[in-house]
Amino acid sequence: MTLIKSISGIRGTIGGNTGDNLTPIDAVKFAAAYGTFIKKKNKNKKDIKIIIGRDARISGKMISGLVSDTLIGLGIDVIDLGLSTTPTVEVAVPIEKADGGIILTASHNPKQWNALKLLNEKGEFLNSEDGKQILEIADNDDFDFAEVDDLGVYKKKKNYIKKHIKEVLKLPLVDKKAIKKAKFKVVVDGVNSTGGIAIPALLKELGVKCVELYCEPNGQFPHNPEPLKEHLTDISELVVKKKADLGIVVDPDVDRLALICEDGSMFGEEYTLVACADYVLSKNKGGNTVSNLSSSRALRDVTEIHGGTYTASAVGEVNVVQMMKDTNTVIGGEGNGGIIYPDSHYGRDSLVGVALFLSHLAHKKTSCRALRDSYPSYFMSKNKIQLTPEIDVDKILAAMAEKYKNEDVNTIDGVKIDFPKEWIHLRKSNTEPIIRIYTEAMSQEKADNLAERFIKEIKEII
Repeated sequence: MTLIKSISGIRGTIGGNTGDNLTPIDAVKFAAAYGTFIKKKNKNKKDIKIIIGRDARISGKMISGLVSDTLIGLGIDVIDLGLSTTPTVEVAVPIEKADGGIILTASHNPKQWNALKLLNEKGEFLNSEDGKQILEIADNDDFDFAEVDDLGVYKKKKNYIKKHIKEVLKLPLVDKKAIKKAKFKVVVDGVNSTGGIAIPALLKELGVKCVELYCEPNGQFPHNPEPLKEHLTDISELVVKKKADLGIVVDPDVDRLALICEDGSMFGEEYTLVACADYVLSKNKGGNTVSNLSSSRALRDVTEIHGGTYTASAVGEVNVVQMMKDTNTVIGGEGNGGIIYPDSHYGRDSLVGVALFLSHLAHKKTSCRALRDSYPSYFMSKNKIQLTPEIDVDKILAAMAEKYKNEDVNTIDGVKIDFPKEWIHLRKSNTEPIIRIYTEAMSQEKADNLAERFIKEIKEII
């Protein structure tokens, strides 16, 4: 079991020993550190307010209670959105004029995991400097709780997902009329979390017929919740059986979007962003895009077709967002199905992604499979090596960079080696004790072979 502390929050498995797992004591300690940081940042402000929301995982209610009571104990008012999505909390923070937000979700991790993901007053993830301050406060137990007359106030606000949907429908590029006219039929896999609430509700507003699969928000994930091909056989079969136009899959906190074509094949996580960007760029000629170093070259290709400039950032949503702001980007995100659309907000948002994709598909008047086939064809292989404490990751990465120094090597985030027709990106995960190994090539066989070659080389160094 594992507890991972990082600048973006704290993530771990439920149960076990304090400091080694995400126990109630760890949840309280880290919530206290975050609340203390927010109070110091707003030391002259009387009424401090923080938004919290959670996905449907089994431990969510327990962790939510611990976090909200800790914040109240610090004298901070809490607005609890209850069952929510990551982008819904992000949208709620500025609407409610709150001073920050905490999302209680372990994203794509299995049900035994949970996490506290931390936001600033803009509803965006904290930068590294702020995250380091919170870790220092937690390490030093530097907390000052409120006296009884100064305790915070707890308030619950329901139906914020509906407010979020209304915000999505206001976006000028979301063509509700075209979507309704297309008479789409869609199968939705909500992995028994809050996507099972949000996505069907959005589709109903868009006039789309929805077939629900695993949309009961009970936290009992029916398959591995990471939306990868090998986990999505049920929806792939159901899309074909129901003669649907496509399938929509989200992870437990609804910030990653994967699509299934009408023939049951994967549209491809990487191509979710590519398709949405193609649509947005068609309305914003010369617009810029950003994705991280582990994302497909296809986004670069599509951006350049529309006369724009593509830029790669370090992995991590906060890094992508900062690069998007620096380059005045019209759309960006990550190759894991994360769509970031600044006209809405600076956070990965599957609701925005669904609305943009369906608008694009409706305008193209073609099938999901035909749309996918219209894009440059790249193939990725995503692998990982489990880490043990004695493995020196930095030494491994330095050795690989030295070995391939005559190639195009980028070391801003791990090691990315660009070959003429393929690339590999090696990096230590921020959320799991693993080395991630991503490759891309002109065929699946070449991508897999490149990954296998480097896995062998790394194991030899280990």
